[in-house]
Formats: sequence, C-alpha cells, structure tokens
Amino acid sequence: LVPAPLRQRLRLVLAARAFAADSLHLAVGETYTTYVDVGRDTLLLVLSAARHDRLRPYTWTYPIVGVVPYKGFFSAARARAAAAELQREGYDVYLRPSGAFSTLGYFSDPLFSTAVDRDTMELVATVIHELAHNTLYVKSQTPFNESFASFVGYRGAEAFFLFRGDSTDARRAAARWGDERSLDVFWAELGRRLDSAYTGARTVAAVDSARNDLFHWAREQLTGPVGQNLETYDWRWFARIPLNNAVVIAQRIYRQNLNLFDEMYVENGGNLVETIRAIQLRVFTQPDGDPYRALYSRAAGPTN
Repeated sequence: LVPAPLRQRLRLVLAARAFAADSLHLAVGETYTTYVDVGRDTLLLVLSAARHDRLRPYTWTYPIVGVVPYKGFFSAARARAAAAELQREGYDVYLRPSGAFSTLGYFSDPLFSTAVDRDTMELVATVIHELAHNTLYVKSQTPFNESFASFVGYRGAEAFFLFRGDSTDARRAAARWGDERSLDVFWAELGRRLDSAYTGARTVAAVDSARNDLFHWAREQLTGPVGQNLETYDWRWFARIPLNNAVVIAQRIYRQNLNLFDEMYVENGGNLVETIRAIQLRVFTQPDGDPYRALYSRAAGPTN
C-alpha cells in the first residue's frame, strides 16, 4: 500500500503535470508517469570544476546535449574520485546533490523519491522546470537552458497554485522567483569583480589575494544585505557553502540574465504561454544560434 502522504504528493505531481500540458502547453510526453524509490536521500552528485585563476568552467561533451559545464554521478565514490583528480590537476571543484534530472523527453523519466521529499511549492516548480527542458533545449547552451527552465518552473508553479486557489504557495513561488532574480544580480556582480581581478593579477600570489578578498566580500554580502533580504532562502545556509570559481559558475548556471525572461513576460501581458511561445520563436529564428542574443533582439519599429 502507498502511504497517504506519498499518495497525496503523487497526486500533486500528476496535477502539476496535467496543468503543464493543458494550460502551459509544455511537452510532457511520458515524463513523471512512474515513480521510483531510490532508497537514499540523494539521487546523484553533480560535479562542476573551473580554473583556479579564471572564471572558466571545465566542460564535458555528450551526445544530444552537447558541451555542458557539469557531470552527474550516481556513484558517490566515483564522483569524489573525479573531483579529487581535477583538484590534483589544479582545478577548483564543487560537488552538490541533485534530486532530479531530465533526459529531454527522449526517455520516460520517472519521478524519483528524492524529488518528492521537497515542499509542495518546490515539488511543483521542479516538475514544471524539468518539463520545460522537454519543451525547449538549445544544444551546448546550459546557462540559457537552466535559466529558462527556472523561469518557467517558478512562474508556472505560481500559475498552477493560483489556478487551484492556493494563494499561499502561489505567493511563495512568486517570492522564490524574486529571490532568484536577486541572486542573479549578486552572482553576476561577483563574477564581474572576479573577471576584472584575474585579468589584472600577474602572479599566483596576486590571484590568491584577489580570491581571498572577493570571496570574503561575497560571504559578507550573502550573510548580510543580500542574504537577509531574501524571502525564501535562509541566509544562514550561505554561511556554510564553499566559495570558489566552480561554485560561482554553478550558481550562475541557473540564474543568468533572468531579467530578460521577465521582460518578455511583461511584454506578453503576464501570459506565460505566450511568453514561452515568443521565446521559442526568437530562439529558433536567431541566425547565429545564441539564445540570449535572441532575447535581446526586438522587432524593428515603424519606419518613415
């Protein structure tokens, strides 16, 4: 027998999946039609790496998805061994857990028990986030893909809960999206400062000094004005996370130019379906294949 709390969560996932298909017109396929209990609290570990003296990611290349700045491991031992090897080669590394992933609709992705444990708002946002990947994915453009899915995930969760008359979770989804936009600004500023410092650093000692100063500044921001102004994140969490180039890159993957998605959302009158369609149209018709340049583009005005 399925325990009542789990049964309730599975019904919520199916409702979110149906909303994504019927109201948001996302490509759901057979995603999340089955459930798998993985028997542990972490589905996989995701490894990111970056040069010590540049904000430049280490990348891996795969069929279909192309070049990506992370690698997932179902084996914790293999993940740690790969991270240790990159550290020996002089890279910054960052290992983080993940409770979900997407095969972009090529396979029938199940819902894993590691995702079900999330609170109701995050569970629905995760479902819609992963279904957004099924709908639009640009090869070798990970920051765009993840940022687009974050936008659709949280805006979609807000719409879902409003549709169900759940104003509390709808407000939480909107607040989380606001926090993501605030963190986007913070991580972008840290990245800009790091890039400038690395460009001017001529020695290893200068690089290390710049890193120490800027990561200290970042920690003060995350545990101070930036972190304490967030509505849905506990600023004390930021006091515990490591800070290095790999962490900065990993954080920015999901939060890059989020304002562009919201600008299109406003242009389309707050209609998420029309916004998704407009984003797809621009991305698919951009001649050089740069999805962010597609978002920056605007239709030409009238001529005299």
